[in-house]
Amino acid sequence: MTTIPATGVRTSVRVRPRRSGGVTSRAGGVAAHVIVVVVLLLMLFPVYWAVSTSFKRGIDMNRITPLWFPIPGTFQHYRDAWHKDYFLSSLQNSAIVVASVVVISIAVAFLAAVAIARSNFRGRKAYIVLIMAIQMIPQIALILPLFVLLSYVHKQNTIVGLTFTYLAFILPFSIWTLRGFVANIPADLEEAAMIDGCSRFGAFMRVTFPLVAPGLVATAIFAFIQSFNEFIFAYVIMQDNSKWTASVWLESFLTQQQIDWGGLMAGATMLSIPIVIGFLLVQRYVAVGLTAGAVKG
Repeated sequence: MTTIPATGVRTSVRVRPRRSGGVTSRAGGVAAHVIVVVVLLLMLFPVYWAVSTSFKRGIDMNRITPLWFPIPGTFQHYRDAWHKDYFLSSLQNSAIVVASVVVISIAVAFLAAVAIARSNFRGRKAYIVLIMAIQMIPQIALILPLFVLLSYVHKQNTIVGLTFTYLAFILPFSIWTLRGFVANIPADLEEAAMIDGCSRFGAFMRVTFPLVAPGLVATAIFAFIQSFNEFIFAYVIMQDNSKWTASVWLESFLTQQQIDWGGLMAGATMLSIPIVIGFLLVQRYVAVGLTAGAVKG
């Protein structure tokens, strides 16, 4: 009950409490966290199942009721995978192919991206459209033409032939990605450095290159993952067992008689550990690479 002083009339005023938006925001935050956790568990479950299967005994893999937690200390599958034929040679072949693809693709894509972003040459737009068109072609449709081409130039079943095959698909995406990084860096920064006495190359290396470096790391990681995990082209092109890559070597656990799931999971785990460690070491550069080229004024 309240009294209005001017009239002296006593009236009742019902005051409704204001509903705070904090409860709604907290509920939304909790729901978002729950969704993130669920998605994360769904993504991690195949990884956990692969690692846990590598520690299981053969009898545990064939149980009707799955064994969620394997017996610790069962490393027989890892010993079998380590001593399996062509393991070290396939790992060496993958290292050579991946290193070659990453170095060549980053070097060529970086120069091409600079030319596209900084120069206005004839046919520039057609070149950009061609890069996008190449990305739309299904890779599996080019297996036979590439196999015939490599056989014609005598590069079939060779590391060189497989390397250039991977470059044919990784280079266009790398050029397109690095073009965006270079284009986001204002050319005025290089011109200001040249006014201060730097040469064009010196201005580029001192101003533009440090800003593009995170993008180079992110693109290199993409090239690394694509070339290391690729299976179809390596399986078709590398027919000699000594020329297998790591992904093709994993296929050797699948035979017409049976599938060695324990050895397959153990081999996949051993091949994944170096990749995971390397990614953890450079993951901060990947996050920075998403905003590379941003300039604060």
